[in-house]
Amino acid sequence: MNSSKTRRKVVVASAENGDSGDKLDQLLLSSAISNGEDLSPFIRKTFASGKPETLLHHLRHFCRSKEAEIEEVCKVHYQDFIMAVDDLRSLLSGVESLKSSISNSNYQLQSVAGPLLTSLDSFIEARNKCQNISLAIESLRICVRLMELCSRVNFHLSKNNFYMALKCIDSIERDFIQKTPSSTLRRMLEKNIPAIRAHIERRISKEFGDWLVEIRTVSRNLGQVAIGQASAGRQREEELRIRQRQAEEQSRLSVRDTVYALEEEDDDGYSIGNEDPTISIKLLGLRMDSKKSHQTFFAQIAGFFIVEDRVLRTGGGLITKMEVENLWDTAVSKMCSVLEDQFSRMRTANHLLLIKDYVSLLGVTLRRYGYSVDALLDVLNKHRDKYHELLLSDCRKQIAEAVAADKFEQMWMNKEYEYSMNVLSFQIQTSDIVPAFPYIAPFSSTVPDCCRIVRSFIEDSVSFMSHGGQLDFYDVVKKYLDRLLTEVLDDTLLKLISSSISGVNQAMVVAANMAVLERACDFFFRHAAKLSGIPLRMVERSRRQFPLTKARDAAEEMLCSLLKKKVDGFMTLIENVNWMVDEPPQSENEYVNEVIIFLETLLSTAQQILPGQVLKRVLQDVLSHISETIVNFLVGESVKRFSLNAVMGIDLDIKLLESFAENQASLVSEEEANQLKKALVEARQLVNLLLSNNPENFLNPVIRERSYNALDYRKVGIISEKLKDPSERLMSTNTLCLLYLLQDSQVSLEEISRIDVDADDGSE
Repeated sequence: MNSSKTRRKVVVASAENGDSGDKLDQLLLSSAISNGEDLSPFIRKTFASGKPETLLHHLRHFCRSKEAEIEEVCKVHYQDFIMAVDDLRSLLSGVESLKSSISNSNYQLQSVAGPLLTSLDSFIEARNKCQNISLAIESLRICVRLMELCSRVNFHLSKNNFYMALKCIDSIERDFIQKTPSSTLRRMLEKNIPAIRAHIERRISKEFGDWLVEIRTVSRNLGQVAIGQASAGRQREEELRIRQRQAEEQSRLSVRDTVYALEEEDDDGYSIGNEDPTISIKLLGLRMDSKKSHQTFFAQIAGFFIVEDRVLRTGGGLITKMEVENLWDTAVSKMCSVLEDQFSRMRTANHLLLIKDYVSLLGVTLRRYGYSVDALLDVLNKHRDKYHELLLSDCRKQIAEAVAADKFEQMWMNKEYEYSMNVLSFQIQTSDIVPAFPYIAPFSSTVPDCCRIVRSFIEDSVSFMSHGGQLDFYDVVKKYLDRLLTEVLDDTLLKLISSSISGVNQAMVVAANMAVLERACDFFFRHAAKLSGIPLRMVERSRRQFPLTKARDAAEEMLCSLLKKKVDGFMTLIENVNWMVDEPPQSENEYVNEVIIFLETLLSTAQQILPGQVLKRVLQDVLSHISETIVNFLVGESVKRFSLNAVMGIDLDIKLLESFAENQASLVSEEEANQLKKALVEARQLVNLLLSNNPENFLNPVIRERSYNALDYRKVGIISEKLKDPSERLMSTNTLCLLYLLQDSQVSLEEISRIDVDADDGSE
């Protein structure tokens, strides 16, 4: 490469010097040959010019120049070779000395290492033996453990403990089969393990199939046990709530004696958690014995899906969760269809309640295993109205039977438990003091009988509404309780009053019954709130009017009507009064004495039965009727003429009646005794007007409104005309004529007063 570079430089230098043409051609040819270019142009040019000798000359000259260069290069390289040979010869002498030294060292090493090699050979042999022994021991250990596992497999197979046998086989395959040093043992295991697995699979499949058949046959018992456990749990919860309510009720009643207790705590006594209360499950268990078809149906379903859940969780993928859910959805759909069909056929509330309670227990049981039971609860809530309609129908029959069996006699209670059962259990007592026995109650047997029916209705209603997914159901229970009281009990009592009451004593007992039922109604709503878990303060706030108002008013009206008939019998003696007596009488008339005797006899009986308010209303109505009878008798055709002396006798009669009313302050309050006295106001104002020194004041609107507001001007005109002496009459003939005209016109008493004054002036 250096030479070529040198040549190129020579060519370039020669070209730049501009020598002769031959030298130029020579240089170009040399450059072309050095550069490996094509020489055909030079040859073609030479032959074209006819001077090939020149080309040959140039080629020979180039060869000579190259030979000189080659010689020079060889000379340089030969000199280097000579120097290398000299260095090699000097190196050979060093190699011979080194070889001699190595030979000596090798001899010395072999003489020294001979015993060591012998020891090393012995060590290697001993180590190999030790390794062989260790390998044999490890192999034996593996084989021993393997044989132990095989023995365990055989033992478990003999005991039909397939699970443990499979665990041992898995351990053999995982830990030993690849490590087994014996090929014979390995082949035996590889051959027998699949056979053992197949044998176990056949046995387990057969046993599992037999178990599935057996568990299906006992699934009903399994379901009954599970539902029974749910029922027992519900009963324990109910007993706990009952004890809590009793403790809170005692705390509420004794709060006045507890200094540190707060009233707010008592008000919250019955808001215990969010659980819905229900009646005792013991009663439910007694009723279940009568009809068991639905128990078998739902118990089989519960047992079936409890088994399905168990198989799902422990079957190792035998069934999937989706399959169980689809199966459950199908079963729920079928159960809902069956319930809809059966509920539509039912005609008794007890049967419907029985099935509802069992379905709710089924829901509680299966919800523990993760099944959704909302669709079943929706079906139960859907038939809530039908259940209550059936319950109302049953209660209507029971109440009608209880009322029809009543003899309208006061109840006798000989024992304390009878008092507790018929009075205290419904909180209808008027005093906290237990009476002496035998005790005559101020009501008939209808009251406790109807109270028991209503209480049973409340408990059945709460039982149906409980455990149905609805937490606050007091308003529903209250709605149907209102219907029971107003549509059933009130109507039944109305029919009884209008058709079966024939005597005063019977009417008095019925009126007393209504007063007691009024207290019982308060107990009914409190009892419904307590069972529904509603604080009592909410019931007090929403207290409504007495739902048996129609029956109560009809009972009192019937009693008053019968008493009026009795009084009318004594009032007929008023016909014996001498209306034209010449002297003022010194004593009362005979009729009023008979009436007073009757009223006092009535009070002696009524005060033991009727409450003060009822007795006051009845007496007030009777006294008002007596007053009206006296006035009407004076107005009637029986009295043609009467004197003022006869009016004075009537005044004594009225005073006796007023004295009787005032004497009742011991039974009622003084204010109410005054109201009784005011019941005689029409007769009293008429007598006062007849005996007045200025009877013409009746025509004065101010005085008339103040002193004679209870009088009818028509009756006053008729009675005034019957006075014995025309000079004693209250009004002039002209005024009386105008009073009669007033009956058929719109002329006012003020106009009559002015006309009467003008007439008197004219006569003068």
